[in-house]
Amino acid sequence: MKFKRQIKPYRAAAGGWGSLEATTRYVFESKAVLKNMRNLLRMNKARGFDCPGCAWGDDNKSTFSFCENGAKAVTWEATRRKVDNDFFAAHSVSRLYAESDYFLEYQGRLTHPLSYNPETDHYEPVSWEDAFALIAKHIRQMDNPDQIELYTSGRASNEASWLYQLFGRMLGTNNFPDCSNMCHEASGTGLKRSIGVGKGTIRLDDFDSADAIFVFGQNPGTNHPRMLHSLRHAADHGAKIVTFNTLRERGLERFADPQNPLEVVTPMAGNISSSYYQPKLGGDMAAVRGMVKALLEQHRQQLASTGQGIFDTQFIAEYTVGAEAYLAAVDATDWQKIISQSGLSEPEIRQAAAIYQNSSRVICSWAMGITQHKHSVDTVREIVNLQLLFGQLGKKGAGLCPVRGHSNVQGNRTMGIDEKPGRAFLDALGSHFKFEPPRQAGHNTVEAIEAMLRDEVRVLVTLGGNLAAAAPDSPRTEEAIQRCGLTVHISTKLNRTHLVPGFRNSLILPTLGRTERDIRGSGPQFITVEDSFSMVHASEGVGIPLADTQRSETAIVAGIADAVLGSDSVNWLAMADDYRQIREHIAATIPGFGDFNRKCDTPGGFYLGNAAARLEFATPSGKAEFNASRLPDGLFPQLSMGEAPFVLQTLRSHDQYNTTIYGLDDRYRGVYGQRKVVFINPQDMDEQGLAEGQQVDIETLWNDGITRQVQGFVLVPYNIPRGNLAAYYPETNPLVPLSSFGDDSGTPTSKSVPVKISLTTEPPSLRIA
Repeated sequence: MKFKRQIKPYRAAAGGWGSLEATTRYVFESKAVLKNMRNLLRMNKARGFDCPGCAWGDDNKSTFSFCENGAKAVTWEATRRKVDNDFFAAHSVSRLYAESDYFLEYQGRLTHPLSYNPETDHYEPVSWEDAFALIAKHIRQMDNPDQIELYTSGRASNEASWLYQLFGRMLGTNNFPDCSNMCHEASGTGLKRSIGVGKGTIRLDDFDSADAIFVFGQNPGTNHPRMLHSLRHAADHGAKIVTFNTLRERGLERFADPQNPLEVVTPMAGNISSSYYQPKLGGDMAAVRGMVKALLEQHRQQLASTGQGIFDTQFIAEYTVGAEAYLAAVDATDWQKIISQSGLSEPEIRQAAAIYQNSSRVICSWAMGITQHKHSVDTVREIVNLQLLFGQLGKKGAGLCPVRGHSNVQGNRTMGIDEKPGRAFLDALGSHFKFEPPRQAGHNTVEAIEAMLRDEVRVLVTLGGNLAAAAPDSPRTEEAIQRCGLTVHISTKLNRTHLVPGFRNSLILPTLGRTERDIRGSGPQFITVEDSFSMVHASEGVGIPLADTQRSETAIVAGIADAVLGSDSVNWLAMADDYRQIREHIAATIPGFGDFNRKCDTPGGFYLGNAAARLEFATPSGKAEFNASRLPDGLFPQLSMGEAPFVLQTLRSHDQYNTTIYGLDDRYRGVYGQRKVVFINPQDMDEQGLAEGQQVDIETLWNDGITRQVQGFVLVPYNIPRGNLAAYYPETNPLVPLSSFGDDSGTPTSKSVPVKISLTTEPPSLRIA
């Protein structure tokens, strides 16, 4: 496969004709045109399937309820290409490892259970029965239950996730590392500490009632494009969209609705952001602290002159604790530190504060630009502090909105995929099934990788995902996986993790996708997912599976559990044959899911509810709690500033979702046919004596004696703050130290990597495109 490499600035709005053209192209390239046209018409619809892409909510109003990247996800999954036994006979694992991530997944769908043969270096066919027996053999040989890691991707259904956690806890472990650990853990941790619930407090239609929407550290045009419709509608209704994002992103500037014919064929487009601020990487907490400092001045001035300040003092007194200590911390933070750390000027911060002050109903939204720093939990809590001062909870058009990535990543956590489960959940689970669940905390993703490196893990099971590519410190992560005696991967497509097999055995178990029919013993089945707004939707595939040797995730998990634990106390196979039984157990063990099966018939799904949105706070004080943390002294307290000339963030391209690479273009950033690029401020490039198009090596500056370097990245001048760089993952994941993670969250600091760059002097080793 050959691709034309070029850098060509994109002048059009996000969406529009470019989005329509790309969607059409992917449908035709899937080699299943009619099938995918039918799929797209059934996506995010009643009696259809939920988008396998992002977790944005469904408005249930549009004729076509999908976006460009959702269409890519569907056509990528519903392809006719097969990675069958002949493919693996022709390709050794070593040969496949040399290929690019794009090449691997482009080959098509996995169709048959496979077992790695180290003597031939090939995956070979294995029966489902033998695969389950091999898993059971390895697990029974473990010295204790904590020698297994049960990793989970966000795309697993509620039913599969709940069954998976039940298996693990009946086995005796809370080792449930998952993709949330690497993305939004700081959101859950910070929100729980501040308001007692780790989810957003708003519903989708709150966007229609907001006076202002503050968007922090996210790029919806690529990562959750349906959010652009909500932002556009809000802006059209007069809401101010205030963006804080390090890079200028086209989707946050202008958007043309692909479903509006006039906007597709004419230059018509709507502006998204009314104000756009570009803080330095890691500077958002300082920016919000500066806003509060400016607002505190206004509050005191108006209080002195009129007796009525601008803060909602009644809300603060009735529903919060800690405001006095927090405002003292604001007073103690000087403007110079705010300006230096945020990278914004005092007038810019005061301007943003004035917009906030003049807006009665404010939504604050954020994503991984906030959550992947060392001080991310405090940054999330700082955003909550701002909202609490103005009583922006519990009313229409206002609240907190962490925008999670993968579809059902929030549902996974609701179902108990949590290495630190709550006591109430474990009590309910133990009481319902008459056993004593393990109480000690398990491993998050970073802790699991470290345990593998210490040879403390014998079995790794991954329910979806691509751990080797998604995790930080790629060479060390790959070494960790290979130290496991058995690795088991439940997957739809070939990926990097399959190519670093366990040292004794490795299995690939092919699973059905979200788009496909799931027929079990009791008949057709549907699954459920939860979106970012706590709405639970039924999802039923419509496509015919490529092979009868593929099984659903739920059936595979049940097969493993039955082989390992037997069915004396829990009839795993009966649940796998009738998902209604699983939902009955969920209803009995998880709050909000009472009468679950009946609620699944609710058009548009049903709302789980949110205690904090009702102004009920499950915190130690019973109230929302302000956080009085100081601003961090720096992004890298273990390094002197002179040692880190640049701070790098990893990010996605537009032809990508998580580690899935759909193509080699990043249309909105003007990059085509390539991924090994690094975005840099033009002035930094000039100061370094570098030129556009030159290739550079990027090296991490860390304190553990390990060399972390990637080579041959093409320089692309971009509108980004000085001293900051950006490049795609997983290509730059080797630069993220495993030991660099967020305080209290354990999330890798993928948006705060201290690096230096130098001209490439040796030809880089390239994986084949």
